[in-house]
Amino acid sequence: MRIDVLGVGFDNCTMDQAVAEGIRLMGDGGCHYVVTPNPEIVEMCREDEEVRRIINGADLVLPDGVGVIYAARMLGTPLKEKVPGVDFAQKLMASMAGSGKTLFLLGAKPGVAEEAGRRLEAAYPGLRIVGTHDGYFQEDAPVAEAIRETGADVVFVCLGAPKQEKWMVANGPATGAHLLVGLGGCLDVFSGNTKRAPEVFQKLGLEWFHRLLKEPRRIGRMMKLPLFMIHVMGEKGKR
Repeated sequence: MRIDVLGVGFDNCTMDQAVAEGIRLMGDGGCHYVVTPNPEIVEMCREDEEVRRIINGADLVLPDGVGVIYAARMLGTPLKEKVPGVDFAQKLMASMAGSGKTLFLLGAKPGVAEEAGRRLEAAYPGLRIVGTHDGYFQEDAPVAEAIRETGADVVFVCLGAPKQEKWMVANGPATGAHLLVGLGGCLDVFSGNTKRAPEVFQKLGLEWFHRLLKEPRRIGRMMKLPLFMIHVMGEKGKR
């Protein structure tokens, strides 16, 4: 069942349920993709019909951010819990490490995906990362073909929204992978270039505030959050 938040349908699942579905999709035929919208991406969907269609067309739409959880509750249709993309990816990799499934890392600056791969293989013994590619490329087809040649089962696509979502839809089948996951800046976290907020910030849903303190230049993007809440209150009034 999906819960509508300003036109975006979120899967109403726990983290464990989301991971179980990801594992099922991984072993299923065809190509599937997962998206992890936060309030900023929901606002993109309000402004761009194509982006909204792509997000809603995903096999899994996971609520990445406490803002989405608060919004769903305000609208009278609560979601079970937030499912941050970085945590989803970590639990998925833990499962992959024991199942022999292979992973390709796509995105970030040159060298970041390689370092992330080294750290992840050390963190998850048995995880097989079969290839990496930075996010600074001009043509999609050679990248998709490079992924296909590795035989990767899963691709973490970290190109930033909405580029990564559009890339997965346009190029997913050509990669030969069964599951693609849009994960924004996760490779910077996995490589150690960016530190996650302390656990207390995570539990309080204030990772966004911690990141703003570390990167004040993000203030423009963060202003999407109050705009999002204004739109939620407007929708609540209509309902």
